[in-house]
Amino acid sequence: MIIALRYVGIDVSKKHLDIFDEADGVPRRIANATQAITQQVARWQCDALVVFEATGIYDLALREALRQAGIQFARINPARARDFARASGLLAKTDPIDARMLAAFARAMQPAPEQVADPARGALARLAKRRDQLVLMRAQEKNRRSEADDRAMAERIGRLIEVLDSEIAGIEADISALIADDAKLMRSLPGVGPVACMQLIAQMPELGRVGPKQLAALAGLAPFNVDSGTFRGKRKIAGGRKRVRDALYMAALNAVRRADPFKAFYARLRQAGKPAKLALIAVARKLLTVLNAMMRDRKPYLQTKPT
Repeated sequence: MIIALRYVGIDVSKKHLDIFDEADGVPRRIANATQAITQQVARWQCDALVVFEATGIYDLALREALRQAGIQFARINPARARDFARASGLLAKTDPIDARMLAAFARAMQPAPEQVADPARGALARLAKRRDQLVLMRAQEKNRRSEADDRAMAERIGRLIEVLDSEIAGIEADISALIADDAKLMRSLPGVGPVACMQLIAQMPELGRVGPKQLAALAGLAPFNVDSGTFRGKRKIAGGRKRVRDALYMAALNAVRRADPFKAFYARLRQAGKPAKLALIAVARKLLTVLNAMMRDRKPYLQTKPT
């Protein structure tokens, strides 16, 4: 449990930060700029817990200032903040009200603080994101080329596709250099290819550090009950990191085609009447459990005992 003497909520926008510090109860607004943030953070001590919603690049300066000052902070999913506000009866929505609500969230929920950033992992995450963007652009351009009814236009599109091919190849080379050791270990597991390795290493820093149930929930592969009274609904997966889940689903498809243990596991589920997609999700979860043990023990597949 986090022991904090003061709880601070911050509503982040592109231009401003709205701050509510429970220690003085006075709402403040400052510019979302390095100098203003540094001056504000200097007023807090290491016994503070600062909570704000994840907002991509807009909270980057805030995160960096808090890290340098050694102050604990938690970036939370905006959906969690909205659910907390509704449960607390806070239906009005303004930036100062959101900041006050986030401070209350910090006190009530005690979210785990974000871990110290790994620069290499941050660089990998940025490269992986850019690769996904370029791959999507390439797919769109290929579709446009297939629909072009003019040869000259098709050639123009083809030249752009070649540029995208080159840029994607360059990014993939940089990614390979960053993940060489971990990728060699992870790819000993059947079904896990270079894209799955990249996404798991970039998006799942918890791999090998937490239990399999927690990891499955983080990846959005944990089944949740849908029960009420005597009603028993179907178990469903929900939330989690979509890009990781997608990568593991594709790895599961490969595993059930190539590897006997996973093929047999999938077959047993199908024979028990499980739908194909549900069975593949179960294989993906099993792959993640094995990968977690491999990364924990730093041992390749068949030398690892999942727990």
